[in-house]
Amino acid sequence: MPTYDASTLLPLCAGLTLLGLIGSWFAWRRRGIAAGTRGVAWSLLPVSLYMTGLLKVLWEVVRSVVSWAAHLIFSPTVWAGVALFGVSVVLYVVSGVARGRTPKASEKKKPASPAGELTATGPAPASAATAQAAKPSKGKAKQPESSEFDEIEDILKRHGIN
Repeated sequence: MPTYDASTLLPLCAGLTLLGLIGSWFAWRRRGIAAGTRGVAWSLLPVSLYMTGLLKVLWEVVRSVVSWAAHLIFSPTVWAGVALFGVSVVLYVVSGVARGRTPKASEKKKPASPAGELTATGPAPASAATAQAAKPSKGKAKQPESSEFDEIEDILKRHGIN
């Protein structure tokens, strides 16, 4: 790959900027001021990169990535490293799944919830008679008195959802 040469890249950057400014003028004439201004912004980037020295940094980064990719293709050591990286990712994901499935000590000795208390699956009725008494005759089931449910109902009503 060629090396970085500042004397040849300055005319290249200036030419790219000039072409971009000409294209921006045509974009401004056809599509309006927003497209033209955006074109000018992109057009000024090559010269600004050259003047700040970032073009050399960008050149070195691209050169390093291309060199790494070329060595990746032909090096069994690099492929072994890629395989080990893949194995480590798979093991990390498996450990997360296994961690989520093992019950904790606090979950094993969970006390039974009292009757009528809200649980993750809903309210637990005390008995069948209490469950029958809780059902209204007009068809719509009443929720237990809870500030969370009241807040949710208010939000839904404000958005017109019943």
